[in-house]
Amino acid sequence: MASTHSNLDSAKAGLKALKGEIPLIGLTGGIGSGKTAVSDLLDKLGAGIIDTDLISHQITGPGGKAIPLIAKAFGANFIDPQGALIRPKMRTLVFEDPNARKVLEQITHPLIQEETAKQAFELAKSGVPYLVFVVPLLIESGSWVKLIDYLVVVDCSEETQIQRVMHRNNMTRSDVENVLKAQTSRDARLAAANAVIENQGSMDELKLEVLNLHEKLLKILEEPLSSS
Repeated sequence: MASTHSNLDSAKAGLKALKGEIPLIGLTGGIGSGKTAVSDLLDKLGAGIIDTDLISHQITGPGGKAIPLIAKAFGANFIDPQGALIRPKMRTLVFEDPNARKVLEQITHPLIQEETAKQAFELAKSGVPYLVFVVPLLIESGSWVKLIDYLVVVDCSEETQIQRVMHRNNMTRSDVENVLKAQTSRDARLAAANAVIENQGSMDELKLEVLNLHEKLLKILEEPLSSS
């Protein structure tokens, strides 16, 4: 794992170089809260979006950078005929075996960080007003909390999360509840937030909230960035 650790260290160093150069916004929320819907709307408003979950799917998709390493660590039976990770099978394993989760993270996290840094620098050069890092487990990650300038949390009721994910991912209620238990609590996310986007209503209501957030960010970020 020496090469992946090296990639992770260089990626973190690269992202730190952006601190103070362009506003760095963290966007998080529990599974099914609507992070992608919010980030898509911010993208249309001109923000630079880096979605770490999308990157995760790319590196574990057909021909992804993580596939050879995953096959070596877990066996070819975790890879489908198209050359992609069999995500439900891996999800079951990592929930049952903490060591397996650690091994998977040692493979994927450095690759995700590397691509995140690459996209961030490209977007920063393009002239976007601020960068938005969509990170599902941002609160759990001390490094992300220290990196960003402003934290936005997308929130809805737990029951709404469960229904959305059951419908979207064809998962059982029990499986979704297990994912929720593995994530930080709703209260912890809300306590850490600088701004909260309520995603319990209609798309029109969400669009208005996101527009208000965008305008608020532009005003706040006209001021000198914190050096913290």
